[in-house]
Amino acid sequence: QLQLILAILVTIAGFYFDITATEWMFQLLSIGLVMCSEGLNTAAEKIADFIHPDYHTKIGQIKDVAAGAVFFAAVIAVIIGVIIYFPYIFYTL
Repeated sequence: QLQLILAILVTIAGFYFDITATEWMFQLLSIGLVMCSEGLNTAAEKIADFIHPDYHTKIGQIKDVAAGAVFFAAVIAVIIGVIIYFPYIFYTL
């Protein structure tokens, strides 16, 4: 849910700052990367819970790896967002 809200906010920011077509491509790819990784993380967690509903060390490790993938995707998306929006924000001050 948080990723969806942030995706909407950066999309609005893209229109507000009138970012270039290339910047739109990177922004949309970043949004897609985070949303896809979040979906795969959720699927991995649901499958793991279905296969082994009780706590298990190996299942916990699988869930941690899936959550780590989302974290890395989100960090990359933030870096891309800073690269895109820093000049627009810095030059308008």
